[in-house]
Amino acid sequence: MTKLNSWIKAFRLRTLPLAMASIIMGSLLAIHDGTYRWMVIILAAVTTILLQVLSNLANDYGDSVKGTDNEGRLGPTRTVQGGEISHKQMKKAVIIFASLSLLSGVWLLYAAFGEKIGTALVFFFLGLAAIAAAIKYTIGKNAYGYSGLGDLFVFIFFGLAGVFGTYYLNTLHFNWEIFLPAISVGLMSTGMLNLNNMRDIDNDIRSGKHTLASKLGIHKAKIYHLLLIGVALATASIYVTLNYSSPLNLLFLITVPLFIKDLIGIFNQQDQKHLDPYLKESALATLLFSILFGVGMIL
Repeated sequence: MTKLNSWIKAFRLRTLPLAMASIIMGSLLAIHDGTYRWMVIILAAVTTILLQVLSNLANDYGDSVKGTDNEGRLGPTRTVQGGEISHKQMKKAVIIFASLSLLSGVWLLYAAFGEKIGTALVFFFLGLAAIAAAIKYTIGKNAYGYSGLGDLFVFIFFGLAGVFGTYYLNTLHFNWEIFLPAISVGLMSTGMLNLNNMRDIDNDIRSGKHTLASKLGIHKAKIYHLLLIGVALATASIYVTLNYSSPLNLLFLITVPLFIKDLIGIFNQQDQKHLDPYLKESALATLLFSILFGVGMIL
């Protein structure tokens, strides 16, 4: 039971709502357009959860190997860092979840495209890129999370690929306007990473982990965070303006006070370890935003 609890801890379940935000957004927009398939939606959700767990396990392993997970880290103690799971066990878990993500992704592509091999191949390589990105964030000599590129990759995979990909897999239709809510979710997800990096900015600098937050410094990183959320809400508003049909389309505005509350708290917080609770709050706010945005368009 103790070992099971350690693995559940390593999965970092609190990150899953954020991972699901892009799938929910893309699925609800597909439902709004009248073309969707429940099997595709379910498989997209399963594949995304597997990829998120893969990323969490890889980060647990990679940061431990590089020595970034140490007594100076302000976030929760990770499982490899705390000796609950060995490096060998975690490495095997990364391989297992990479394989499960690949299998689930292939099943998803078959459900979406059937015998249309050409289009499926494009998404297959995109899926391989997502698996590689989940692993290479902290693992390897050229881990991109250590050179300030984490924000870009999160924006691409949690926003553009997640939302637009889910929409396209359901509808098999290309709609440029979907990139607007995709940008919104991508920027909010990037804000989550920035918040995480702001919390650990001092330890990351000492450990040689050069995140964008550590390059900006805590004050500019907070301004960057404000811009991420502000632009995210702006692009969502532009999409609604272009597709407005009723006041219910503005349902997502219910989340604005939540984001404002978090932003005020983040800017006023002087002790970086107390930024940690805002991670959960921001993830839930992003999830709620996606749900209300999609439901508002459907209604």
